[in-house]
Amino acid sequence: MPELPEVETTRRGLAPHVEGRRVVGVTLRRPDLRWPIPPDVQTLLPGQRVDAVRRRAKYLLLDTLAGSVVLHLGMSGSLRVLPGDTPVRAHDHVDLSLDSGRVLRFNDPRRFGCVLWQPPGTTHELLGGLGPEPLSDVFEGDYLFLRSRGRTAPVKTFLMDQAVVVGVGNIYAAEALFMAGISPRREAGKVSRARYVRLADAVKAILAHAIERGGTTLRDFISPDGAPGYFEQELLVYGRGGEPCRTCGRTLRLSTIGQRASVWCPACQR
Repeated sequence: MPELPEVETTRRGLAPHVEGRRVVGVTLRRPDLRWPIPPDVQTLLPGQRVDAVRRRAKYLLLDTLAGSVVLHLGMSGSLRVLPGDTPVRAHDHVDLSLDSGRVLRFNDPRRFGCVLWQPPGTTHELLGGLGPEPLSDVFEGDYLFLRSRGRTAPVKTFLMDQAVVVGVGNIYAAEALFMAGISPRREAGKVSRARYVRLADAVKAILAHAIERGGTTLRDFISPDGAPGYFEQELLVYGRGGEPCRTCGRTLRLSTIGQRASVWCPACQR
């Protein structure tokens, strides 16, 4: 599943081609993806100018005066800006035709993504209750320390809780915990304030670097320009269970934490 850096990479790739453009038509080749596509997407969006392309957590929002299109890439979705006469491929489910002559096309083979609608002045229920953005000033060590008090869940599960902080998925949680020297199995409530400061700094550094490098190349993700991300080559623990730690040489351990595969170094992470 594309994680926050992949979604942010997508947003940055789309914005120059979509912001300021007027939507002149909407084509829905199926009435639903993960959920039914609201009729407002077809009835209210045509004729509207896209004022901004925003990201909230792993959702993208196309803002107009009439409301916002809420998009999620799901497990395998992609968004491309293409010439208007580009032939339709399998799984090209939604087209937003722009006044530039191009089309914003949503392709989703597994149909776990979504295209929804948020009226002006409201917050879609999927976006309500989300924690702060990990690259914001709100997200820092003291915040994590205070939110973690009394928590008995593993710190990795705590870090991936979207009500605590958005967009820190399995890959980046594993890498950040390694950088901070914290075992993913340690109870969240037993991690010290100083170690949470290191963890928050690690999350910010890893996500910022991944965004700069174009995200993590997963099996189903490529960026809007068709180029893969480059962060995968730099992963230190994720997906490397049984291999030697690149810091100390000890064998990396693999187990399941919160129903997710977790890899860590028993020597470097305590």
